Amino acid sequence: MAQGPYHSTDRIGTDNIRHLLLTFSIPAIVGMVVQALYNIVDRIYVGQGVGHIGLAAIAVTMPLLMTNMAFSIIVGVGSNALFSIKLGEGRRDLVEKIMGNAFLLLFLVPLFVILPCLLFPRQILTAIGTTPDLLPYSERYLRILMYGGVFGAMSPGINHFIRSDGHPRTSMFTQLLGALLNTILDPIFIFVFHWGIEGAAWATVISQTVSFIWVMSYFNSKLTPLRFKVSAMKLDWSLVFRMLAIGFAPFSMQMAMNVMNLILNRQLLHYGGDMAVAVMGIVYSVIIVIMMPLQGINQGAQPIIGFNFGAKKFDRVRTAYWLAVKYATIFVTIGWLLIELIPGVFVRFFNNDNPELILLGSRALRICSALMPIIGFQVITSNYFQAVGKPLQSTFLSLSRQFLILIPLLYILPLFWGVLGVYSALPLSDILSFCIAAIVMSFELRNLREMQ
Repeated sequence: MAQGPYHSTDRIGTDNIRHLLLTFSIPAIVGMVVQALYNIVDRIYVGQGVGHIGLAAIAVTMPLLMTNMAFSIIVGVGSNALFSIKLGEGRRDLVEKIMGNAFLLLFLVPLFVILPCLLFPRQILTAIGTTPDLLPYSERYLRILMYGGVFGAMSPGINHFIRSDGHPRTSMFTQLLGALLNTILDPIFIFVFHWGIEGAAWATVISQTVSFIWVMSYFNSKLTPLRFKVSAMKLDWSLVFRMLAIGFAPFSMQMAMNVMNLILNRQLLHYGGDMAVAVMGIVYSVIIVIMMPLQGINQGAQPIIGFNFGAKKFDRVRTAYWLAVKYATIFVTIGWLLIELIPGVFVRFFNNDNPELILLGSRALRICSALMPIIGFQVITSNYFQAVGKPLQSTFLSLSRQFLILIPLLYILPLFWGVLGVYSALPLSDILSFCIAAIVMSFELRNLREMQ
């Protein structure tokens, strides 16, 4: 492959796979874990400063906030996958056009969520099942976060290009910068200025804005020849549809999670009240931190798998996939062991003066994470199909765990076990989706051997 201004990507097709995966994944893992701290740090400080009512208020806004993030995902992940595939094919003439189209879409698409939430926050929160006690807190938190919603979507979406440009450490620093600033501002706004839940929201908005400024400064630096050009921002609908098709799988997974969270919150409120919602907010915060390394491994493996698939080096594709599965399983197993051994320690991070919350949170945490060690395989397998440009398979596997299986279980199991049935739906969904992913991937691996 000819050398040129993009030579930093050529090594993806030649270097040792294990070294490449570690080089790309470790910064992404650190970045994703730190990224998770945006909302988790908010919950920790709100839990300590406002109490369980604040934790529950944040939990009920999450489906709306994650919907905004979903639009960032469909554009950012889809364009980045196409970016890597085209580099592997040697189609470098399309790189900046992909970037320009992605930039414009990352600005426009999230407005479909942001504007309604700014104009009708109370009506939307009421419609998704927020209780009268939670509504004042949830409304103030949501409205402030949506003021910076565009920056919250654009920063992570554009940051994908930094990693695929061969600078995973710079990409990691982008996420570190925002999370560190958020961690500093949260206690100042909540405990010094006494802004309560609004302080947590303003800390997040400021942090996301600073991260966006940093990301854009990279593309005006000497670190890369890539530039966001106005001339490249005219939408090329063939590229747009291709990007959205590839990014649809993680988007659909995120949207399925949002729908699932809406149903989950309603079931928790029905069977356990505000306290059950606060407990699940803690459970999800802990699980997100443990699951984020998987997303980091996905982000590290995606350009390796996509580039080598485009270059028809299928032996390297298989090696990268199985190494990603191995590392993902190791990470989640370690997290699972920690949860089983010291669940109360995790719960006390969020509130250490409510015995009922600590007891219920510890029990729910163990139940929800019971089959966590098998999740890595399913998540990496879904990402594999996204990386090689097969959105239908990726979408199906993504939806199977969070939508097709879990949602029916959330309605069925509580009929017999009450709120414990809500918690038990998660591990049962994990084992069923694992089986589906194993069947689908067995056919794909056979196809790769035949194409070799």
